[in-house]
Amino acid sequence: MSKEDENQKKNREHYEKLYANYNIRNILSWINNLDAFLASATTTDTSWFAMYQRNFRKRIKGKRVLEMGCGDCVNAAVMAALGAEVFANDIAAASGEIVKKLNASYDFKYPIVFVEGDFLKNKLPSASFDFVVGKAFLHHLTLPVEKLFLKETARLLTSEGEARFFEPAVNSQILDALRWHIPVKGRPSKFHRTAFNKWKENDPHPDRTFSSKHFEKAGREFFKEVETIPVGTLERFSRFMQGGKTRNKYRRWALNFEKQLPSSWNKPLTRSQLILYKNPK
Repeated sequence: MSKEDENQKKNREHYEKLYANYNIRNILSWINNLDAFLASATTTDTSWFAMYQRNFRKRIKGKRVLEMGCGDCVNAAVMAALGAEVFANDIAAASGEIVKKLNASYDFKYPIVFVEGDFLKNKLPSASFDFVVGKAFLHHLTLPVEKLFLKETARLLTSEGEARFFEPAVNSQILDALRWHIPVKGRPSKFHRTAFNKWKENDPHPDRTFSSKHFEKAGREFFKEVETIPVGTLERFSRFMQGGKTRNKYRRWALNFEKQLPSSWNKPLTRSQLILYKNPK
């Protein structure tokens, strides 16, 4: 089995288990109170803040959107509730079961279409999507496979289409070394070598670069317009705070204020990024 096949197998098994018998109650609550949900999510959560920048919410209405790695389908459901024609792709069949439950429980203008399996093997029609999006998706791919995905993304987008990906950003070797020693939910500190090594063995993510320079260079091969927007330079410190209103208040301030930081500070210190690819070659 090749390294790529091994990585995909590990990912599939991980997410089949994670999303098996998934309860859609929270998703339905959120899309039934969409304005309130987005008002909170896009101001306090880095992934939602990043993905929905630049009027994304209004721009997708009536548009065809392909989501790579739809996972728990929360974003797919939100986009569909906003009036987009959503095609949701994932290697885990369990995500398809979530889509079935959502379509049966909510009256979307365009029911979500689930595209199961390896995105590269589905061969969807060329120039058939206005947007291709991925929320923490590309970093699951090895670099050779990522290149194939970006090539396919360019083929699927219309001439005026846009790809946008929210991904981790590692632009500082010092911060990268430090982060492994700080425990987060589900990942022990590297100081606890045995526990960390056990976690690493089961981690579905391949060892690869997450730098903005990499994503910019990778995109330029297939797109004429490439941009990376840093997100989370100051927000990263919220993980040291207690949960609740104080933490969310800090996040709102941080996500807004960090946009005013000089690029020479913001990009090296950021922990995540929005990647924009436009004008496919």
